[in-house]
Formats: sequence, structure tokens, C-alpha cells
Amino acid sequence: MSSLAAGGIRVALERAMRSYRSSGALLVLSGSITGAALAVAGSRVVDAPALVAAMLLGGAAAGAAAAFAIPLKPHDAPKRVTVAVKPVELERFVLRRWLTAAILLGIVIVTLLVRFWHFNDVGYNSDEAVYAGQGAGIAHDPQLAPYFPVFRAHPLLFQSVVAIGYELHQGDWFGRAAAICFGALCVLATFELGRLLYGVRVGLIAAAVLAVMPYHVIVSRQVLLDGPQAFFTIVTLCLLVRFARSGRTLWLCCAAAGMGLSVLAKEPSVIFCGAVYAFFALTPEIRVSLRALLLSLAVLAITIVPYPLALALSGQTGTGGNFLAWQLIRRPNHSLDFYLTVVPTSIGLAVCALAALSLLARANRRRWSWRETLVACWIGVPVAFLELWPVKGFQYLLPVAPVIAVLAADGVVIASRAIARTHRIPVVRARAVLVVALLATLVVPTYAAVAPSPRVTFLAGKGGVPGGRETGRFIRAHVPVGARMLAIGPSMANILEFYGHRRAYGLSVSPNRLHRNPIYQAVANPDLSLRRGDIQYIVWDAYSARRSAHFERHLRSYVSRYRGRAVYTYSVPVRARDGALVRFPLIIVYAVRP
Repeated sequence: MSSLAAGGIRVALERAMRSYRSSGALLVLSGSITGAALAVAGSRVVDAPALVAAMLLGGAAAGAAAAFAIPLKPHDAPKRVTVAVKPVELERFVLRRWLTAAILLGIVIVTLLVRFWHFNDVGYNSDEAVYAGQGAGIAHDPQLAPYFPVFRAHPLLFQSVVAIGYELHQGDWFGRAAAICFGALCVLATFELGRLLYGVRVGLIAAAVLAVMPYHVIVSRQVLLDGPQAFFTIVTLCLLVRFARSGRTLWLCCAAAGMGLSVLAKEPSVIFCGAVYAFFALTPEIRVSLRALLLSLAVLAITIVPYPLALALSGQTGTGGNFLAWQLIRRPNHSLDFYLTVVPTSIGLAVCALAALSLLARANRRRWSWRETLVACWIGVPVAFLELWPVKGFQYLLPVAPVIAVLAADGVVIASRAIARTHRIPVVRARAVLVVALLATLVVPTYAAVAPSPRVTFLAGKGGVPGGRETGRFIRAHVPVGARMLAIGPSMANILEFYGHRRAYGLSVSPNRLHRNPIYQAVANPDLSLRRGDIQYIVWDAYSARRSAHFERHLRSYVSRYRGRAVYTYSVPVRARDGALVRFPLIIVYAVRP
């Protein structure tokens, strides 16, 4: 009788624990959504951005951790083992788990070392200055808030995290450090994605590939929204895989919450909703009930709604619409082959080849399943959309890089088996050689990208701008308060305002609202403003001069006409054609007189 009672108590406790874990996961998920809402909407309503951002990080991290802890559906759960496990087998299992944890820890350490190495030697570029300036505006920084309004073009999830640095008076390096932490989290999420799709071995290889991939290293070292966006999209994909494996509505709601957080990181993440739709349309074996679909859409809407709510509360409802309209009608900034020539070389040609090998091998062997359909849609839909979109940023495809790394890792496993059969060598040896060779193809370009160098980078998104920080500090120390400057374009103007704390305008900003970014302010008549003395300084830079020769000539004509005198020059040593070492000017500040 006592044994029966004990058995009943044990069954009751197991049921209670299952109910507790599911309800607890729902509560933590709701907390993560609430934290995101407070982080975005509270940036203006609540005067405590550090507290709000801390709530966001805690809620999102706890929500993701709880989501991965939810048990599978009963019919998908592993069968109960009735045969006693031998001590040797148990010891091997525990040893493998500890070895996996040790390798993953080593990968994370390498990830952080590669990204933190000389990460703040070069000053911000234009986009970094804007996002860091928004974080300073959220923190009500008195020096930067007048130049960078909080609401410009994108949601404020990551900017709320950057605001913590300005609350602690450590904003100059904190923004990049936060971006690097998101990059490390993305590496962990990539391991989880590979593990869910193809096993622990593929997950470890994928994490190692992403840890030293030049594309991910370059972007995740900058104060850009694409790094956090990539992290949240990969978490969303992991949750979607869990739903496809179990069929539980809770996993689909968690995926919707993850998608909402990725949209709050950067609104183009909504493109991946099209990838999810394409996946469900092309995979009839994955059934989604109408109730589950409506519930997940409600969760997605609740997660995203704080951003338009914050815009409404601040009276800036037209900001996002104006920026979107300008993006739709603006001229393309790159050719159609940009994503086919520039981005694959940064991801790694060997990585792309192995990823293609994985898909082709599974298609030829008739092993194509919903997994391959999911990753193909996750890559194909955003690539096709961004290829047709007129604006092509270097960093825009970062959310698909972890998926490519997972496919490349699976390609390594497939190729190693084929090599082992052909040359009659152990699979482990063939796989180790392939992994080392693949990582070697990535380490060299990654080192070239992060090593300290006076090189000049003209492609937006590839790194900081040498000389921008130094020029801004000179302006802040020697240019009178209230002075105004004229630069060739708005990119350098943003950097000068961030580091110099003086108002700067871009000559290339069109007075016609239909032909310019609505965020920037144009100078209607630069010649008249210079003649009246409204603008006292002109700043020439090599980056903008290369992109816009027309406005560079106009700026030089103003320097000549108004007796410009160079008061500061930032130059770097370069090799001339004859091999001599000469100084090449990157930025020149002219004082002009009417």
C-alpha cells in the first residue's frame, strides 16, 4: 500500500512540475515582452534608461533560457529507458557532454578575443555615431542630446542598451562592447541552431566558423543594429525549429516573440516573416492550426507595438513613414551584383561552397526534409528582397550568415565522410583536416580586418573612420561653442557632431525633401550662409570626396572663394608609386571668412 501511495505521489509531482515549467515559461515570456515594451516606450516616458535597458536584457535572456528549457510534447519525448545503463556507457555520455561544454567555452573565448582586440582604436563611423548618439539622447546626455534626436529611423532596443554606457559615463567604448557581447551570444545561438538541425558536431563546427568569420567579426565590432538583429533572428529560427519538431503552439508563440524582438532591434527583420510564410507554404507536413497562427500573430503584435506607441507618445509618428518613403524612391547606392561579389568574399568563399554542397548533397540523395526547406527559405527570401531593394548595405545580410555557417558545417561532415570512404582514412581525421583548413581560410582575412592599420575604408559598414575621432576632439577643444561647419556629406557631419559637439551640415544633402534623407537638414544656399558668416568652418575629407566628386569640387571652390585657412589636418603615411613614404591627408578643417 505504501509503495502504491508513493507511486501516486511521484506521478502527481511529475505532473505538477510539467505544469509549473510550462506556466513558468509563459510567465517569463510575458516578462520578456514587457521588458522590451518598457525599454522602447519608456525611453521618453521614464527617465531611467539604465533601469529600463537592464529590465530588457534580463527579460529577454530569461525568456530565451526558459524557452529552451520547455519540455517537448509527450508524444515527441524520448522513450523511457527500462534497461539499466552500464556505468561505462554513462561515463562516456557525461564525458562527451563535458567535452562539448569545454569546446564551446573555448569557441566563445576566441570569439571575444578576436572582437575585443583593438576594438576601439579607430573612432566611430557615421552609422555608429548616429546610434550611439541616440543612446546618449535616451540617457539625456547634455553634450550629445542636442545633436542626435532619439527618434530617427529605427526602433530603439539596442540604443537603449547603449544608453547604459552614457548613464555610467563610459559611452565611448561601451557601445562597441555591447555589440561584441551580442555577437558572442549569436555564436552560442548558432551552436544551438546547428545542434537542433544536424547534431552537436555540426553545432560546434558552425559556432567555430562564425567565431572567426570576417563578415560577422567586422560587423559585430561596430555600434550597429545588425548584430543584435542577427542574434534575435537566430533565436527565432531555433524556436521555429523546436515548433517544427514538436508541433506545440507554445514554441510558435515563443518564435513570434523572438521575431518581435528582432524587429525592435531593426525593423527590416519583418522580411523574415516572409521566410516563415514560405516555409509553411512549402512544407505541408508541418501543420499550423488557425488558433496557433492567430495566437502567435497576437504575440508578435504585442511585442512590436511599443515602438509605434513610443512614436505616438513623443509626437514623432511621421519619422518612420518619411524614412521608408525616402528609401523606396531613392536611387540605388550599389549595383545589382553587390551581394554576389562583396559579401560572399567576406563570409568566405569556402564557407559558401560548403553550404551549397550541403543543400545539393541532401537534394541528390533524396534526404531533403523540412529542415533544408526552412534554412533555404531563411536565406533565399531576405537575399531576394534585398537584391531588389534599392539600398544595399554591406551589413544587411548579417542575419543569414549564421545559417550559412550551419550549412557549411554540415557540408564539412558530408565531405569528410566522402573523403574517408575514397581514401580509406578515419572519418575523424578527415573531418579535423577539413575544419582546420576551413578555419585557416577565415583567420587570415579576419586578422587583416581587425589588425591595427592606417588603411582607408570607403565601404560603409566595414569599420570605423580613421581620423574622425581625432578631428572631432580638435574641434571640441579649439572651435568656439556655437560655431557651424560645412562638410561634403552627412556622414562626416554626423562624426563631427558626435565627437566635436558642434553643428555640422552636409553639402550633398538636397534641399528637395523628395531627394534626401528626411532626417538630415539641408543648407538651402551654402554660398549665402558662408557670405553672412553663418558657417565659419569647412571640413574636407577623403572618404566623401571619393564618393561624391561633384560636391567635393563645390566645397573646394568655397574654400578658395572665402579664403579658407587650414587649421587642422589629419593624415596617414602611405606608400607612393616610387616606394617613398608620404603623408596622405584624410581630413582637413578650414577656417573661412566672408
